[in-house]
Amino acid sequence: MFTGIVQGVAELASLERKSNLSTLGICLPPATREGLQVGASVAINGVCLTVVRWDDQAVYFDAMIETLRLTNLGGLQQGDQINFERAARFSDEIGGHLMSGHVIDQVELTARQELDENNLRLEFTAAPKWMKYIFPKGYIGLNGCSLTLGEVEDNRFSVYLIPETRRATTFGEMQEGTRVNLEIDPQTQVIVDTVERVMASRQSFG
Repeated sequence: MFTGIVQGVAELASLERKSNLSTLGICLPPATREGLQVGASVAINGVCLTVVRWDDQAVYFDAMIETLRLTNLGGLQQGDQINFERAARFSDEIGGHLMSGHVIDQVELTARQELDENNLRLEFTAAPKWMKYIFPKGYIGLNGCSLTLGEVEDNRFSVYLIPETRRATTFGEMQEGTRVNLEIDPQTQVIVDTVERVMASRQSFG
């Protein structure tokens, strides 16, 4: 599990593409690598990946074909910047909301508004099927970052970023048209799906 509090931005140092598999070499900071073991989980742009090896230059992760298809990891190029977070421990403070690292889809950044020197508004467009889980003031995971939703209308939603979030993540320099990994709040999904099943059951019995 992850807290959704991105620990920083790192560079994709190497990218090895094989048949239905890519190996990503990420330059994680030395402090982040302390105690890291093969088999450990790290969220890369919100995607839970497993450490397969490391050397002096990078930590390496394998991404399978389904991960590459469903997430923005498939479109990464060497030198790109990514958000990262190591898996949470039982003693960690949950400053965001619990996230699994299981990305369900990608959304597109369709509007970027610099409201003032301290506030940035980002608007995203999502597939209509996900909008039933997205509510104003609810939680959402975008590229591994736990964010509070602002406005929600039709198939669009917005988030507002403070300077620290801009500094610690890739959102600070993100341009319109960028594809971003989406993880919805699992508790919200369970509630919505349960209500839908109950309502459908009642309707079927008249």
